Amino acid sequence: MYELKDKTILITGGTGSFGKKFVSKILETDVKKVIIFSRDELKQFEMAQEYKDPRIRFFIGDVRDKDRLYRAFEGVDIVVHAAALKQVGICEYNPFEAIKTNIHGAQNIIEAALDRGAERVIALSTDKAANPINLYGATKLASDKLFIAANSYVGNKKTRFAVVRYGNVVGSRGSVVPFFKKMKQTGKIPITDKRMTRFWITLDQGVQFVIDNLGRMKGGEIFVPKIPSMRVVDLAKAIAPECEIEIIGIRPGEKLHETMITEDDARRTLSFDTYYVIQPEFPWWKVEYAKGGKPLPEGFSYVSNTNDQWLSVEDLKNLIKD
Repeated sequence: MYELKDKTILITGGTGSFGKKFVSKILETDVKKVIIFSRDELKQFEMAQEYKDPRIRFFIGDVRDKDRLYRAFEGVDIVVHAAALKQVGICEYNPFEAIKTNIHGAQNIIEAALDRGAERVIALSTDKAANPINLYGATKLASDKLFIAANSYVGNKKTRFAVVRYGNVVGSRGSVVPFFKKMKQTGKIPITDKRMTRFWITLDQGVQFVIDNLGRMKGGEIFVPKIPSMRVVDLAKAIAPECEIEIIGIRPGEKLHETMITEDDARRTLSFDTYYVIQPEFPWWKVEYAKGGKPLPEGFSYVSNTNDQWLSVEDLKNLIKD
């Protein structure tokens, strides 16, 4: 694990599901300070009531505002960038806003980190960034490329950038689990398509994966965890077995199956026991990941419907209960 003692960590979007769990975990270490950077004063107020640790600081700001980021990044060693507009439908119908936050915001984070001398920056991505068909995925693909390319600009600076990409998070704000629980009261669970599959990860696993990769990163990697898939119809059965399933059709920008590593990316990806590393295509990439890392076979892709790990209805019931 990366040594966090006496480090100052800033997390953008820190009042969200990931941010709160991340902060809880980080406060178990000897970290010097944790800065919560977000734009919602009510959520910051509520989080301040819940977390009484004197090492926490709350900073109102938007990643679109470069000047505010420069102020917030003073003395920061580590940045975890979790702020984004994430709802597929909302991004489809508000594209300019998604671009301002997810792309321009990423550039602002990069420039502030470089100019303020942060050591390590990890940006959270999504499976929707691989072969995107919706605007949210497209903005996150652009963001991923910005963070990877940012390593070309570090020169003699110590700043390094990496990306973590994973799938749906069980029980996170905006996830399908609370929606299905709400719809359970109506006696009907709406499913877009019975064939639909998704990658699935718990909040604890997602947070730990980010922390682990703060230690692994050299700068330029996209880290992808090896996680199970699930069928959305099985999730509905796990949550509301007594309910009728109503097929409503795929929504704008929605995929039947999600991809985390495309066949093209697989050619420069190494496989480890519990994760993959997509290596950057830049001449400066000289990192040797030979220890334990294996090249992927020709034609490999990491897609939710062809995954070799699956969650059963019973597995999903236990996850939801936990």
